[in-house]
Amino acid sequence: MNSSLLFRRVIQQYSIRSFNNISSRFTSSSSSTTKSPSESSPIDSELKNKITDFIKANKVAIFIKGEPNAPSCGFSNAVLQILKLHGCEFKSKNILEDVKLRETMKIYSNWPTFPQVYFNGEFVGGCDILLQMHQSGELVEELKKVGIQSKLSNLKNTAPSSSSSN
Repeated sequence: MNSSLLFRRVIQQYSIRSFNNISSRFTSSSSSTTKSPSESSPIDSELKNKITDFIKANKVAIFIKGEPNAPSCGFSNAVLQILKLHGCEFKSKNILEDVKLRETMKIYSNWPTFPQVYFNGEFVGGCDILLQMHQSGELVEELKKVGIQSKLSNLKNTAPSSSSSN
């Protein structure tokens, strides 16, 4: 994983933890202690193993609302469209079919929303992160690192030159 992706992930996780700590101060009584999601809700080890196996078995694994041919939310649809634009094969899980999976994934990834995207067993982020990576061109490079040739990787090489010849 490149350093910018790792840095972004650390910042995201720190931000989520900070937000959870801040929001719990306002929603819980002053005598209770603040717990992170993983402390307050232990992950079922069998389900955790199934999730890990699924993520590691696929170069690109996504957890979305709905099915790839019928997404149930705009953010899941956006992730699907980005991956299709790059010609990226992926495996998906519909988190709307299983409440336990949906809640467990929030703890597993320490990410509160869906979709959730994984490359080569590593959490990348959600829709906003994938969109940003796509727009910056970083997604082409990250897919290359996991052995996927993006359909868009040759666009830089085949784009017409802006210089004119005399």
